[in-house]
Amino acid sequence: MAELWKSLPSWVRNIVVPIVVLILAWNLIWFVIGAVTSLIAFLIKALVLVAVAAGVVILVKKAAKS
Repeated sequence: MAELWKSLPSWVRNIVVPIVVLILAWNLIWFVIGAVTSLIAFLIKALVLVAVAAGVVILVKKAAKS
């Protein structure tokens, strides 16, 4: 691997490789942010669904008593 790195022209080592690494890091960061955001959104939707279902159960029980 060291021979391959040393065989690259200096402009590739100093310009192209850091740009490619930055692009890959940027995409990885946004992938993680997107995954976390979608997980949080799913959890919020699940909590809202549970809250609505609990409200419906409470209302049905109140209606059944009267």
